[in-house]
Amino acid sequence: MSRIGKLPMNVPAGVEINVSKGNLVTVKGPKGELMQQIDPDLGVGIEDGVLTVTRPTNQKRHRSMHGLYRSLISNMIEGVTNGYSSTLELVGVGYRATNSGNLLELSLGYSHPVMFYVPSDIKVETKSEKGNNPKVLLSGIDKQLLGQVAAKIRAFRKPEPYKGKGVRFLGEEIRRKAGKTAGK
Repeated sequence: MSRIGKLPMNVPAGVEINVSKGNLVTVKGPKGELMQQIDPDLGVGIEDGVLTVTRPTNQKRHRSMHGLYRSLISNMIEGVTNGYSSTLELVGVGYRATNSGNLLELSLGYSHPVMFYVPSDIKVETKSEKGNNPKVLLSGIDKQLLGQVAAKIRAFRKPEPYKGKGVRFLGEEIRRKAGKTAGK
């Protein structure tokens, strides 16, 4: 039995979960609504405010999907109740970030500014304080979309191992290299 898949999930107050005929799970909460298509072999049951995911057999495919879909539903419940957030830090001389609505403009040491349109489901905010590195704050209810957007922004200028310059997650440790040693 899957250690993650067999765990029951408590449905918090104010969260409404519907499972339609085609195994489409809809989670509605105070922050919004999310939908996820579940594999038709798996069963989703709700009893007395406790949601469980069951599998028909012990096949490898069913075992792997059991924990996956339980985690996806759990993330949806967490997203519509509390939401998710991610903070990126721009480390480097002259690195700046500004936003107007969902259009993020980054100056990352290239000859041109990097313009990135953040999806409307994600809220973006930029902070620039004197003496601190500029920060990009992302928040939303969809954990997968938030992680993908954060990874895409980080990919514009990954942190390099010699000086540590680049876009990194807040608190991310960068393995540093020694660099060149002097000649004879």
